[in-house]
Amino acid sequence: MGAEVVGFSVQSTEYQKEMADRLHLPFPVLSDEDYQFQRALQLPTFVAAGMTLLKRITLIVNHGVIEATHYPIFPSDSDPA
Repeated sequence: MGAEVVGFSVQSTEYQKEMADRLHLPFPVLSDEDYQFQRALQLPTFVAAGMTLLKRITLIVNHGVIEATHYPIFPSDSDPA
């Protein structure tokens, strides 16, 4: 369909690279380690093992404009369809 898929998380770039390699992800993962994007969009978070992480959310973005938001995503593998 011509869409570009990008993962996004608050973990460090080094962690993301290791994770993407280990899981053989077919898309890049971007880092928001300082939570600037999360705060700007007020993305939902949760705390696990003392870390504040992003909840699963899908943003459909076209030419820099968010056209749709899918949240919550349950089960976690249901949104690609």
